[in-house]
Amino acid sequence: MNTMPINHVDLKALIMAPTKYISRPVPTISLHDFDSRIDSITAQLIDAAEKVGFFTIVDHGIPRTMVDHMFDQSVRFFNQSDHVKAQVPFSAQYNAGWEKNAQIRLSTGAADHKESYQMQFGAGMDGLWLSEDSLPGFQDSALSFMRALQSVSEKLLTCFARGLGFEDDYFVTAHDVRRPESQTVCRLLHYFETPRVPNTTGEIFHRAGAHVDWGFLTLLFQKAGQSGLEICPGRDVSTSFGYGDAWTKIEPDIEKNAIVCNVGELLMFWSDDRFKSTLHRVKAPCDPEDYYGERYSIAFFNQPCRDAKIQGPAKKYPLVTGEEFTRNAMTRNYKALQDKLKSDEVASKEPQLEGGAAAVSAQA
Repeated sequence: MNTMPINHVDLKALIMAPTKYISRPVPTISLHDFDSRIDSITAQLIDAAEKVGFFTIVDHGIPRTMVDHMFDQSVRFFNQSDHVKAQVPFSAQYNAGWEKNAQIRLSTGAADHKESYQMQFGAGMDGLWLSEDSLPGFQDSALSFMRALQSVSEKLLTCFARGLGFEDDYFVTAHDVRRPESQTVCRLLHYFETPRVPNTTGEIFHRAGAHVDWGFLTLLFQKAGQSGLEICPGRDVSTSFGYGDAWTKIEPDIEKNAIVCNVGELLMFWSDDRFKSTLHRVKAPCDPEDYYGERYSIAFFNQPCRDAKIQGPAKKYPLVTGEEFTRNAMTRNYKALQDKLKSDEVASKEPQLEGGAAAVSAQA
């Protein structure tokens, strides 16, 4: 994916400009009585994936008490000292572990102002759990929550398989978390409090710069009152990072215990581009009504096993394995980021610019 060139613009004016918002319908789909309503649910999911790429699900069977308990566990983890959390450092090999201020987005060229802890099923987490002495009960609570999310995910995977003309268990088998080749990840996220008064350097506190998820399907939980998630749907904006485009806020719906779901790049690939991977972000607070406090969320990334064979029903793209798709996505994104950073370095030296282009997406 390439960023749009930005030349000779008044970046300070652009940064201070208010975000443009529009209202978009985000479908809400009930999983109530799933077995008898599977055809209806499938039709709704396919329509949402084709037209928006984002939707919420309700009546999914995970009690709010379980969600709240996992948020409590997340707070417990992140309240540990950095010295303790550093005992389980992020491992690129297993895509698991703790990181802080380390994820740089292509859309911003800057690190997200957050920390996260990624968990997987099975041997990929060997050595990446804090000890029971350090955090009693955490591992058991996390795995129970992850298994509940996997159960919900498998219902959605079954519907997507039906919608694409595959056997019902096609995607479920490809995402079998019992196998050592599993890549599915649950990510606890903690965004740091943002100062309301801009600092003298003009630094922008990006929470999660505009991006598209590269996996299959993401399930996201948000906490009440901790807004910031915004979407800008469609493949066209996912390749331009939404410069100049309008955004839509996705507020936490705690009353309905809604799970926010979005299509990833891999599902778009696997559907021969029929389903849309949607650009989204957690906005860098800048307007008076924005939420500036600490923000917690939990994301569950459905990602296929490393040896899963990936090709859409129309065979629009060559067959790849789950491991190859992941590696290709990481390589492509890394190269694009390096190109952007070099471009920003050159742009920052031009007399017309007061700052690098990395700042633009925070207000796009």
